[in-house]
Amino acid sequence: MADIWLMRHGAYEGHRPGYHAPHEAALTQEGREQVRRSLPLPEGVTAIVTSPIPRARQTATLVSHLTGLPIVAASGLLAEWRAPSIVLGRTAETYPPAYRAWRARRLANPSLRCEDGESLTDLHTRARRCAAFLDHTARRHGPLLAVSHTLLLGVLTHLPEGPAAFVTAAKAPWQFAERRLLPVRQRATPGLQRPAQ
Repeated sequence: MADIWLMRHGAYEGHRPGYHAPHEAALTQEGREQVRRSLPLPEGVTAIVTSPIPRARQTATLVSHLTGLPIVAASGLLAEWRAPSIVLGRTAETYPPAYRAWRARRLANPSLRCEDGESLTDLHTRARRCAAFLDHTARRHGPLLAVSHTLLLGVLTHLPEGPAAFVTAAKAPWQFAERRLLPVRQRATPGLQRPAQ
């Protein structure tokens, strides 16, 4: 079974604790340096897949440029948790009441959504589909580097926790440009069809 390495994108414009970045937030110069310092990749990696969100896509493109490895897919399955638009560009001290109320109830009702955001159940279901997609892609292309975002990566590496994996992921964020091997037990989930990209 081919290895799948997970990597968080580099630092992006506007980042600060508790901040929900707008999708268009781009890598900073420091983010590009973090990506450079993360190299070399683990031995054997032959291809890259990425989230289509700019900060991840820019990270994957830089890795591809520096290593010569191809980007074989950009998949929305690797996108960050879709926060409700009412919190994009905001930090905890400015979250609106509707979002604060959702946060208080999200574990009791993981299928609950805050406006146009993803529920914890939605995110977990997408992460399970993403694990199957990564497994399928690794079988096709060999060992992979998958560039994504801290919450999605955290849920991917804690799938057995179910929707509550979101909370584990939020409490233990990945560092910028950090890489970890996806455990084999977190790979393709029985009963899931090969996902569309």
